[in-house]
Amino acid sequence: MATEKASHARTKRHNKRLVFQTIYSAGQISRAGVARATHLTPPTVSNIVAELLEAGWVREVGLATSGAGKPAMLLSVNADARYLIGVDLANSEFRGAVVNLRGNICHRAVRQVRDRKGDAALSMVIELLDELRQYTERPLLGIGIGTPGLIDSSQGIVHTAVNLEWQDLPLGPLLHERYQLPVYVANDSQAAALGEYLFGGRTYAGNLVVMKVGRGIGAGVVLNGKLYQGDAFGAGEIGHFQVVERGEPCRCGSFGCLETVVSSRALVRQARAIAQTNPQSPLHALVDSPAEITAQDVIAAFRQGDPALETAVANMGRYLGIAAAMIVSVLNPQDIVIAGTLAPLGESLLKTLVQSMRERALTRLAQATRLSVSSLGDDIVILGAAALLLNQELGLAG
Repeated sequence: MATEKASHARTKRHNKRLVFQTIYSAGQISRAGVARATHLTPPTVSNIVAELLEAGWVREVGLATSGAGKPAMLLSVNADARYLIGVDLANSEFRGAVVNLRGNICHRAVRQVRDRKGDAALSMVIELLDELRQYTERPLLGIGIGTPGLIDSSQGIVHTAVNLEWQDLPLGPLLHERYQLPVYVANDSQAAALGEYLFGGRTYAGNLVVMKVGRGIGAGVVLNGKLYQGDAFGAGEIGHFQVVERGEPCRCGSFGCLETVVSSRALVRQARAIAQTNPQSPLHALVDSPAEITAQDVIAAFRQGDPALETAVANMGRYLGIAAAMIVSVLNPQDIVIAGTLAPLGESLLKTLVQSMRERALTRLAQATRLSVSSLGDDIVILGAAALLLNQELGLAG
């Protein structure tokens, strides 16, 4: 009897989640439309919708204006029924936001890292979350975090995050204990892939890979609509794939890794060398000293037409193309999207990337892969962390 009740409860939860997912995906849909899409009976759908309406998750938004017979009442998800907190720990500043169910950002908060590592970095995460919680006017669904490193998402453990000097840090359990909320943690590139998939503004019918280029470089993979993290949660760790024989030393202890030639740090390093040797560089109008150059300064100078920077960006595109060719050959995705700090380099980066990829991958596969730049900008990991939460708690996205 107990087993029977448990089975009935599971079925009810499954059906409720299915109805909510259908309304969320449709934007606006009638009860009859939900029944057709889910293959649930109309009475079952009506009962579930009544529960969702009472709890404020969905709302009635008016009558359908087309179709024969009596107009049907349309349903839509109440975007502000719950709030989420999404956090991005992948850059030189920790960024977080309060986000609604549709990915609209309601409030932001930032903390400058300034080389804080270990316990100091963890304290800063808590400071950021404490501030964000003050701006949650609606009930909180939970907290999502995108962080660099090798992450066991099932346990919320950061096994290795070199930049932050975290080793086997139970970040998820620690934050859950403090805030008594669901907390989900994923690698920042994997979170970015979910963010693009759910909030990127287009429908991805095929497989998707997001190549995120910032302080490091990684790839997030969505296969058949599901985030693929690998057997040891390390899928997409392309930053430490060697592309230069006897190249520059890498933080991982190896040499010539992709990260040493394709990252914001690599581009800034090259820009500082350019500024020191070329007095005509537009970089001199942006900073007083080469040591002050940031990734944003490089992008600004590049847009002003610095030939030396154009060469540096072209080289980065060539190395990115090597990584993209590997991804195309192994995964054959329909879409590869470039995101992260260097995404504003846009078409200039893509041009060399596409050429390099097509030189190295099977022509038919390379030509079938679309390359583009994400429209989500600096918010992609924040929104990805929110999407991770929506996925785990409500079954949305990946």
